[in-house]
Amino acid sequence: MASVLPHTATFILLTLFHTFNLGNAESFIGVNYGQVADNLPPPSATAKLLQSTSIEKVRLYGSDPAIIKALANTGIGIVIGAANGDIPALASYPNFAKNWINSNVLPFYPASKIILITVGNEVITSNDQNLINQLLPAIKNLQNALNAASLGGKIKVSTVHSMAVLRQSEPPSSGYFHLTFGNVLKGLLEFNNATGSPFAINPYPYFAYQSDPRPETLAFCLFQPNAGRVDSNTNIKYMNMFDAQVDAVRSALNSMGFKNVEIVVAETGWPYKGDNNEVGPGLENAKAYNGNLIAHLRSMVGTPLMPGKSVDTYLFALYDEDLKPGPASERAFGLFKPDLTTTYDIGLSKSSQTPAAPKTPGNPSIGPSPKPNKAVWCVPKAGVSDSQLQVNLDYACGHGIECGPIQPGGACFEPNTVAAHAAYAMNLFYQTAGKDPRNCDFSSTATLSSNNPSYNCCTYPGGST
Repeated sequence: MASVLPHTATFILLTLFHTFNLGNAESFIGVNYGQVADNLPPPSATAKLLQSTSIEKVRLYGSDPAIIKALANTGIGIVIGAANGDIPALASYPNFAKNWINSNVLPFYPASKIILITVGNEVITSNDQNLINQLLPAIKNLQNALNAASLGGKIKVSTVHSMAVLRQSEPPSSGYFHLTFGNVLKGLLEFNNATGSPFAINPYPYFAYQSDPRPETLAFCLFQPNAGRVDSNTNIKYMNMFDAQVDAVRSALNSMGFKNVEIVVAETGWPYKGDNNEVGPGLENAKAYNGNLIAHLRSMVGTPLMPGKSVDTYLFALYDEDLKPGPASERAFGLFKPDLTTTYDIGLSKSSQTPAAPKTPGNPSIGPSPKPNKAVWCVPKAGVSDSQLQVNLDYACGHGIECGPIQPGGACFEPNTVAAHAAYAMNLFYQTAGKDPRNCDFSSTATLSSNNPSYNCCTYPGGST
């Protein structure tokens, strides 16, 4: 689902792409599977859990053979990792790299769908100059080992960066990397560009909110209705922090001449609890961030600098990791509990179960209103901007309603505009949330109407209460 594209040919190509990829329509949603815990369920149970969700990719921080084997024949893409401690040997000894591939890839591939190997995690910002200098040689040796095994074009190799590689990120169009990392990043990006491997980054709006804990910043970080932030260089209005952070990385890559290097979000998430002195953790915030992020990705609207597609995004994390040090929030990112139940529901299940309707992003001062006694529909008010309608769309689809009809191939996909898709989603949210007028507010951008907005084969649910 995307807004109207600037060129007809581009629109046709994008529509065809979506049509032929419906069976793999959410391949951009992944999850991180950390293991710093002593209470995790067995890998076989985790594999079944993942198959019951719309998660199609899993990122491991290592290469646990039990997990890789458990994911065999599931179709789930697997990212495996070489630890920071392996980098010196991988860089210095080509045979070590060859043996690493022989041990961690060849016994499992292709039954286990390994798609990417990450060498180290946030190495460049680690201040370990020895590791930094050896990172690219290690990556190249692993690539050579893959090539020797005839897997060079099938499994990519890269590394993962923290947002601290950026010297500047606001406004997004001015994003650029720290000059001290310039030579190392240039070599890595030349490798990414030559091999088609991604630039993997860990953006966390959660940390941005911690450094600027104003209510308007929280709404901006949680994809909730807000005034937006205008990029003074481009006049683009950003409606959420995720897009702003990813586009800052895009700008930094473009400024170095690497416009064709794809971005992958290797980690992003929000903790559902924390210590009393921590700013931001909480169940409602975590549910809002992850739920609205998923809806935003499913909308296929993309970011302002990368419209019409969704960046591959790995949510952090599959389970809590109870042995992690640090504040309580570090141990509270899990989407699922060790008993395989959800920590909170963000619409990942393939079942038709709908989570309980949350409070709509409306006006809290609105009191109970008389319920209508005739059929009504919730529709956007005239003159609402596409950027605000996109926020409403992300919010509605992120809270359990069935947005399939406005996905490519659905009865309400055409016209393929933000306005049309938002109108459908906002009404469905209202209808499934008990038909309470307070659930048709959307920050005063919606109203109830007795005029049925259905058209052609697209039916808007309605009815009296």
